[in-house]
Amino acid sequence: MRIDLAGKSAIVTGATGGIGLAIATGLAKAGARIVITGRDRGRVDSAVAHMNEEAGRDDASGVVADIGTAQGCESLIATESQADILVNNLGIYGARDFFEIDDALWSEFFEVNVLSGARLARHYARGMRERGWGRIQFISSESALNIPTEMVHYGVSKAALQGLSRGLAKVLAGTGVTVNTILPGPTRTEGAVQMMADLAAERGVSPAEMEALFLQENRPSTLLRRFASPEEVAHLSVYAASPQASATTGAALRVEGGIVESIA
Repeated sequence: MRIDLAGKSAIVTGATGGIGLAIATGLAKAGARIVITGRDRGRVDSAVAHMNEEAGRDDASGVVADIGTAQGCESLIATESQADILVNNLGIYGARDFFEIDDALWSEFFEVNVLSGARLARHYARGMRERGWGRIQFISSESALNIPTEMVHYGVSKAALQGLSRGLAKVLAGTGVTVNTILPGPTRTEGAVQMMADLAAERGVSPAEMEALFLQENRPSTLLRRFASPEEVAHLSVYAASPQASATTGAALRVEGGIVESIA
């Protein structure tokens, strides 16, 4: 299968590293013109240079904005008013005891993890519908189905994305615009690597040993039995953005290594 996205434009939020950058790079390699977002100019410029080098092109660009705010979304829309592919990758996470999650933190997680995607989809889906083609993705998590006790607020926000995605897919039924969620599991992003290194130092083991311990203690149902790479997650996202995925919509596409105990 050869995925050809030449002539398509794609926006990937929160894409200066990790899964977002891997998805943006994969889309660029498939021929799409990419716009990424990030809050730091240096990281945005570095990510754009990486994509252009990997894709052998020079048309990727970046918008410096905090997409977790309404103002940041407006800034992106003002710069890039249309897109054929929208990947809502921006998200925050972090462990917190349930009884210490105050209203402000609940609001922050919903603002960044849910409302940012809702705002952008509300704008870009209109143009996609008018043109009769489009792809919208929300990067969720296996934590949406397997709510972690150490991050209830995170899991709930990702579960909300599932509902948002399914509802929007129904709104856009029959228009040629598909809407799906992508559900990664533990992935070897920069943040995860640092977290494993910190935990490894605390417990006196190597980072590789810590990854195995983390999965054994926190995700014992994993069938992959290792962290995925960002590129492995990106492969599914790129497929879901392709013309070949035209009959896949309203779905929760899992790339979580079999952690979720379900055959459905």
